[in-house]
Amino acid sequence: MKKRTYNIIFHTHTVSGIVISVVLYIIFFAGSFSFFRDEIANWERNESVEITDNIQLDFDKALDSLDKNYNLYGRDVVLKKTYIEQRISVSMYASKDSVTSNKTEGAKFFYLDTKNNSEHTYDESYTLGEFLYRLHFLTQIPYPFGYYLSGFVAFFFLFAIITGVIIHWKKIVSNFYLFRPLAKLKTMWTDAHTALGLIGLPFQFVYAVTGAFFMIKLVLVAPSVLFLYGGDSTKLYEDLEYSQPQYLFKNNPVTANFNTNSYVVSTKKLWNDFDVTEVSLFNYGDENMHVLVNGHLNYNTKFTGIGEVIYKVNTGEIVSKKNPITETSYLDGVKNVLYRIHYADYGGFPLKIISFILGLISCFVIISGVMIWLIARDKKNIPEKKRRFNERVVRIYLAICLSMYPITALSFIAIKVVQPKGSSFIYSFYFIGWLVLTLFFILKKDLDFINKYTLLSGSIIGLCIPIINGIMTGNWFWKAFINQQYQILFVDVFWIVLASITLWVSFKLKKVNKKH
Repeated sequence: MKKRTYNIIFHTHTVSGIVISVVLYIIFFAGSFSFFRDEIANWERNESVEITDNIQLDFDKALDSLDKNYNLYGRDVVLKKTYIEQRISVSMYASKDSVTSNKTEGAKFFYLDTKNNSEHTYDESYTLGEFLYRLHFLTQIPYPFGYYLSGFVAFFFLFAIITGVIIHWKKIVSNFYLFRPLAKLKTMWTDAHTALGLIGLPFQFVYAVTGAFFMIKLVLVAPSVLFLYGGDSTKLYEDLEYSQPQYLFKNNPVTANFNTNSYVVSTKKLWNDFDVTEVSLFNYGDENMHVLVNGHLNYNTKFTGIGEVIYKVNTGEIVSKKNPITETSYLDGVKNVLYRIHYADYGGFPLKIISFILGLISCFVIISGVMIWLIARDKKNIPEKKRRFNERVVRIYLAICLSMYPITALSFIAIKVVQPKGSSFIYSFYFIGWLVLTLFFILKKDLDFINKYTLLSGSIIGLCIPIINGIMTGNWFWKAFINQQYQILFVDVFWIVLASITLWVSFKLKKVNKKH
């Protein structure tokens, strides 16, 4: 490679990495915890559920209860399980019966507890797991700016990955085995950056591609809507299978007795290991009422096996069926693979733990890259004013990024102590606490202090999390183990292990930077 070409690629790698580093760190740190979104939500509510995508609900009992409260006649109702938790989402559209329609027949959205049929608003159902999950694609920033920002950061991260591979290509194998912790500081950071970057390379590449696709796909498909579909976005969504079928409302009550549970059972009998994840009822109570039962085969049976059956209630006949074994389309495969490899939810706890570790490795790769940038510019031939400016920039960067660990740990305690809570409390506590910690570490003007005490404080707080959980709920982790409440047990043990490791690391850190 010519020197000029190498320098262009090298500076592209450096600039693309530095510009997006803070946001990229936030995405990877919050995203790492997002792998355990469901476990955190269940731990927060002190609930333990069977780990399955299948909806476990008496549908008829739940619908009778909803009918008494909201008069379902003429509505389209969608019951959907998105996460492994005790609550499912309920979407009710406005009644098509214009005669009896009143305020109670307006559109509704809430969550339904599958064990006691209690209803909960989105705010009441908001958990720390949901917060961290949404933080990793910056949804707290008003739509669509947060989505697009995270998407373009992922896109530029792809540039940083590709240029990094090109830079290290000739020595990518030899440098992987080279680690010199006793050498000068820049050498140590460079070795760590190269070795850990190579370990996490496939992981980072997958998340750069899928993250960019999820967040900026609207930008990517906009030309298609404009030119191929003549501006008709509805037709595009139909071709992508994102739209629901539509049935004419005849405004005549259904004459046949219908049992939603029987439709679900009949569907599950069609294919072994079929998990029902969504049940949609169109024109509820009308003679043209239809029931759609949607789901997928268990991932152990088939990685992509999406199927559905539509029943006409008045006759009981099947009007449409999609076989998950023989009728899996290319579109199904693409959509499912992108989601599954991004969420890492098809391999149980082992895959989630591996993904979490790789996520933290990516955080370290980001930090080490910034430290290499700083040390490379901390030379005697660079003016003192510029060196101090560079140090201040990195100090602010480290304070923002590393403060996420203690505030995240402290938030786990806060959600157990403060009851009831909602999204406003979690937002306020996390962001205000994060700001306070960031300002504190910036004002200390010491990079070593930031490194050591963010780890130390986060570790001490993390070790307190299982203790606080035991005190507040009485459900100590050994009791959770005895009662086979493995999701609650996992979060407690997770913090014990994570906090112990980071505590050990904090004691091993040596002061290597001078105070500015």
